[in-house]
Amino acid sequence: MSYVAVYHITTPDTPNKVLTHFDDIQSTLAENGVRFERWQPSPLEKGASEAQMIAAYQPQIDALGYAGVKVISVTGEHPPHDTLRAEGLQERICSEDQARFFIAGQGLFSLHIGDHVYGVRCEKYDLLIVPAGVPHWFDIGENPHMVVLHLFNTQEGSAPTLTGNDIARDFGKLDD
Repeated sequence: MSYVAVYHITTPDTPNKVLTHFDDIQSTLAENGVRFERWQPSPLEKGASEAQMIAAYQPQIDALGYAGVKVISVTGEHPPHDTLRAEGLQERICSEDQARFFIAGQGLFSLHIGDHVYGVRCEKYDLLIVPAGVPHWFDIGENPHMVVLHLFNTQEGSAPTLTGNDIARDFGKLDD
């Protein structure tokens, strides 16, 4: 189930609120310039190629106006997922939007906005767009399973800049 848990940075063990209803998640994130949507599923055959996955959602991608798209697929058998997880758990900022659409699986985005952290658990058919410049980190979990479309403002995308803030270590991780 998708949710957003809102924490004050001084209380990383206890959220101020946890929202599970789509409208509540969407409006709370929108207050901070973050976009959250749920797309209708497109028919995909099991074992679809990256090109087929992109083609299945091309109308939605085109409507958003993004110039580039890449498929990210990670499972528990995907070595080295421990390294990928550790890298994702470092707070970063990006010079362009971080737009992700979940075709399958789940992941936990944590957004550090002012004195709060918004833990956004995304799952199948969720779209999350984090505006450029928002500090965040991403947890794939101990037993990762996700197929995600990563959308880019530019064809090349942008490399993240690590903030050096170790805040991510204090907050909850993805419960598998």
